[in-house]
Amino acid sequence: LGTTFSNNVLDDTKSFSLTIEDPAKMEGVPPSAKALWANAHVQYLKNNAKENEDVPEMDADKGPWRITLDIPSYLPAMTHLKDRGLRETIYKAYIQRASESNADKNNVPLIYEILSLKQEMAKMLGFSNYAELSLAKKMAPSVKAVEELTDLIAEKAVPAAKKELAEITALAKEQGGDEYTSLEKLEPWDVTYWSERLKESKFNMTDEELRPYFALPAVLDGMFGLLSRLFDVE
Repeated sequence: LGTTFSNNVLDDTKSFSLTIEDPAKMEGVPPSAKALWANAHVQYLKNNAKENEDVPEMDADKGPWRITLDIPSYLPAMTHLKDRGLRETIYKAYIQRASESNADKNNVPLIYEILSLKQEMAKMLGFSNYAELSLAKKMAPSVKAVEELTDLIAEKAVPAAKKELAEITALAKEQGGDEYTSLEKLEPWDVTYWSERLKESKFNMTDEELRPYFALPAVLDGMFGLLSRLFDVE
């Protein structure tokens, strides 16, 4: 069941793509994201090209750009695409993967079956529910302790989240133009985009400017250096 569940999500993830041909839609998108999407388009053409068919070279500035639901493609789209309609389309496709919207890949019945089997297994092993069974091999002493910790975190986190959301909404209404002015609240596909704009306005820095400092060789050197200092291993 677990494998079927994962395969359904994977199949639905791979089945969606959105190709953008208008360069104006790429306003504000960093070069790394445009290059990723442009390369995805070229690779798609190559994979579907007929024998001896010419495929154009990748052009990150002129496109076309192919956006998919894979996280490295999806997150930049939600973070940097200015067009609300595009973000809405991509967001809804992402959250509806393997859901009731696709009868062939619907995971909802699987979820109920998995939950039922987990409860049955817990009962057979002498536990009241699957949560107790799961905690039997973990550090948390009881389900109640987990609930108390969750409530404690929520008590601190929710007010901070509401405050930040209010800041994001105010920024969207201030800078987003007429389509945001009359909104009572931001839609889910707006939050990531405007959260990034808020971060940029507060810290005067973008993720693209930080990217060179987190190149794979630098990250690996830092990770192994930390392990060496902590555990005295080479």
